[in-house]
Amino acid sequence: MKKSSISNNPLQLKSLNHISVACRSLERSLEFYQNVLGFFPIRRPGSFNFDGAWIGIHLLQCDDLEEEDVPAAGITRINPKDNHISFQCESMAVAEKKLKEMEVEYVKSRVEEGGVYVDQLFFHDPDGHMVEICNCDNLPVVPLLPAAAAAVVVRGGGCRSSESNILSLGRSCSTLNSSTSS
Repeated sequence: MKKSSISNNPLQLKSLNHISVACRSLERSLEFYQNVLGFFPIRRPGSFNFDGAWIGIHLLQCDDLEEEDVPAAGITRINPKDNHISFQCESMAVAEKKLKEMEVEYVKSRVEEGGVYVDQLFFHDPDGHMVEICNCDNLPVVPLLPAAAAAVVVRGGGCRSSESNILSLGRSCSTLNSSTSS
């Protein structure tokens, strides 16, 4: 791929819309993503011919999964270098306390960059998909491309481009259940 096509955003992408996660049990996964992460279901088109739920993440019931299609359920080893989805939180202390209360097994990690610390909690969903909770917004977003750096405005850890030529993957269409519920 030519360097110029990367910086020009040839597909005119605006943001990450969603990810899909294959589930062995839609009910168990939906319960996890609602009760542990605070997501809530949103309406999904009725024309799909398979079970699923939209919660920002698209959960897909897959009865015919091959072993290699989904991580093994009940994985005991938590490896922060595995593929994962990461969520920023407001309070790492509160997040860790809640995971302990819910008896969710997790691994803690801390990254330091120039005196700035990022705390991370890693754990698995019911199907073995890795989830990270972090305060990654502590780290400033620093574009590596000189042309992109001039167009970026940093807002709360996310990137926005005044010319829409830089993707903002940190701010997706995920719908999180905020503190409005009791």
